[in-house]
Amino acid sequence: MGRGKLRIYLGAAPGVGKTYAMLSEAHRRVERGTDCAVACVEHYDRPRTEAVLHGLEQIPRKDLTHQGAVVAEMDVDAVLERRPAVALVDELAHTNAPGARNAKRWQDVEELLAAGIDVISTVNIQHLESLGDVVESITGVRQRETVPDEVVRRADQIELVDMSPQALRRRMAHGNIYKPDKVDAALSNYFRPGNLTALRELALLWTADRVDEYLQQYRGEHNIRTTWQARERIIVGLTGGPEGRTLIRRAARMAAKGSGSEILAVYIARSDGLTSASPKELAVQRTLVEDLGGSFHHVIGDDVPSALLEFARGVNATQIVLGSSRRKTWQYVFGPGVGATVARDSGPDLDVHIVTHEEVARGRGLPGARGARLGRSRIIWGWVTGVAGPALLALLLTHIDADPGLANDMLLFLSLTVASALLGGLAPSLASAAFGSLLLNWFFAPPLYRFTIADPRNIVAIAVFFGVAVSVASVVDLAARRTHQAARLRAESEVLSFLAGSVLRGETALDALLERVRETFSMESVALLERESDVEPWTRAGSVGRRPVARPEDADVDMPVGDHMALALSGRVLPAEDRRVLGAFAAQAAVVLDRQRLVGEAEEARKLAEGNKIRTSLLAAVSHDLRTPLAGIKAAVSSLRSDDVEWSEEDRAELLEGIEAGADRLDHLVGNLLDMSRLQTGTVTPLIRAIDLDEVVPMALGGVPDGSAELDIPESLPMVEVDKGLLERAVANVVENAVKYSPDAAPVLVSASAMADRVELRVVDRGTGVPDEAKDRIFAPFQRHGDAPRGAGVGLGLAVARGFVEAMGGTITAEDTPGGGLTMVITLKAAAAPAATVPQVPPLEKAGPS
Repeated sequence: MGRGKLRIYLGAAPGVGKTYAMLSEAHRRVERGTDCAVACVEHYDRPRTEAVLHGLEQIPRKDLTHQGAVVAEMDVDAVLERRPAVALVDELAHTNAPGARNAKRWQDVEELLAAGIDVISTVNIQHLESLGDVVESITGVRQRETVPDEVVRRADQIELVDMSPQALRRRMAHGNIYKPDKVDAALSNYFRPGNLTALRELALLWTADRVDEYLQQYRGEHNIRTTWQARERIIVGLTGGPEGRTLIRRAARMAAKGSGSEILAVYIARSDGLTSASPKELAVQRTLVEDLGGSFHHVIGDDVPSALLEFARGVNATQIVLGSSRRKTWQYVFGPGVGATVARDSGPDLDVHIVTHEEVARGRGLPGARGARLGRSRIIWGWVTGVAGPALLALLLTHIDADPGLANDMLLFLSLTVASALLGGLAPSLASAAFGSLLLNWFFAPPLYRFTIADPRNIVAIAVFFGVAVSVASVVDLAARRTHQAARLRAESEVLSFLAGSVLRGETALDALLERVRETFSMESVALLERESDVEPWTRAGSVGRRPVARPEDADVDMPVGDHMALALSGRVLPAEDRRVLGAFAAQAAVVLDRQRLVGEAEEARKLAEGNKIRTSLLAAVSHDLRTPLAGIKAAVSSLRSDDVEWSEEDRAELLEGIEAGADRLDHLVGNLLDMSRLQTGTVTPLIRAIDLDEVVPMALGGVPDGSAELDIPESLPMVEVDKGLLERAVANVVENAVKYSPDAAPVLVSASAMADRVELRVVDRGTGVPDEAKDRIFAPFQRHGDAPRGAGVGLGLAVARGFVEAMGGTITAEDTPGGGLTMVITLKAAAAPAATVPQVPPLEKAGPS
């Protein structure tokens, strides 16, 4: 029995027609004889959806009771027992009610697929897990019901159900999505044109990326190397030089001309030592391309043009942007350059743009360690000049009528020897000197065509020629080696300067440092390994790249750092001269790791210090604020029990009232202390449900004197998603604090209003107010503003209120009251429908009904 296939209808927003499309597809399959059954479909009383549902077999759903309401969920057991060929399951991201077989509906679908049942489902783009933050920033609504992206990506087919924002709003206005009493609110909030346009773009781009994955997979399976220009991908070839920033910006302007274009910056590094590019400049260019929405890639390849074209064809690129060469004019004798080679070999499917810049023809300066060594092409040209050049020169001189003389012949041969030394180094020049000496002897020193010399002066001349040639070759080779050493020292100094700068800046990103090591030495992977002792196994403290090693002995290069730490690199064996710089990187990696751990320990110490501060404050509260009401209670009780005084009924009532007031105050203080303890330990778990504010706020005013607070809660307010107990306690603390600081003649006003998808509860007092710099500080634990007496409480009321409100997903802030005083604003999330109708979540947050 094979695994079933999953088909998903993806939409940008509720109401675009996903469920309708799914049911229409089911009708088409039933007409073709396929066994289809509806496992779960939400029609929300929409006439068109209900009409298309007729004629399809519906598997009965299971009724579950949740918070006093009956919720119908998909019966997975019934579907497995019925075992249709195709099951229709609506709202893939739906959260099942407690008591269901699985917590999420996509988990139910996984069971059906594992049983070999094909599934057709629906989901909205805003319910993908990775897009939660993006959707919240656009719509202001946090989607609680989500589905992992990988679940949707694994679908065998994804079909986008698209609709323009204008058409969707017309459908909404006609009452085809929500009931008439909800239409105006929906159109003015979630279904605004801007929201719908942004969600539509998200859906189109996500689907385009999915299609691109299919395309890459197909091209790989069929070994297609030519470029299919379905989407503009612009490759920027970087050398690490200063012109890279110009190229990146130019490519960004090209990409901006076509929506959906993609920028990929590529640096090709040869695999023979330290890279020639400046690490600082490459870091700047990496940041620039990422800021412009592109990506940076580090590729290893000895043949730069071939590696660049291979990368471009591998990612199905359509354009390549390169800079004009920085080489001097005479340097073109060594080859046409990367730009010309790429343009020649790119073929008709890749457009190559050569961009001018300020560094054109200014030279590359001193090459890096890699470039300081003579390249293969230069060595070949050196041998050609040193061996073939003298032969051609001898052939030329023997076929001309004029005889320039032996001295001039020697100078001509010497020029070829010097040229071969400049091009190919010591070995070609020595060969040129020896070969030239033999040719001079054979063709130009009498007797001719014999390796003998009649005139002793010619012997001296040829010997001097050979000596001068060897000396010149040695000097040129020494200069090349000194240039190589200087270039290596420059490259090393740049790397060490970067490390020193990172130390001074206090950078603590271990992965970034390991990535720098990988790029600098052109490695496949880098790992920082450590262990507790010599007998303990190695563990990775950090790693980058593909397939990092788990032990130093498995690496191509390992650099010990102390006794129980090592930097392990895979990709190639480094020359001994590179290990000095690698050692500096390894030491810095150990420092960064220690710094990260010290930061973590410092954070733990900070938390412990805060805990100690809380405990100290609690002791202070117990020693004074709690003892004050206890002392009053004890004094009143002792007076009542005394036999020395005959108390009147009025006195007895007053003493009993004092006992009751002290007990109430003690209960309030202990309650706040316990609440603060729960917040500090993170044990506050709200039970969120939709309620009316008029069910909570009047109960929260029970602790203040009659007439000290006025209520203004409109009946038309939407319900709010809160924990009733936490909200009541938070409002009670805020109102009691306001009454405490408000004049007796000015009662506190508690009012509420709705704004978009939020409800604001405002507690307004006419007290002395709070300065702006203290508005946030008053919410800290054990803070009492101004000269409040010790008996006024321990300063936990507002801290507890803020903790409870934020635990419910709301906010609480302090504002100035016009005319004097302080206004506390509690902002809560509004529910889109009564809890009895949709007990689990509001409709706008459900998994995309359509």
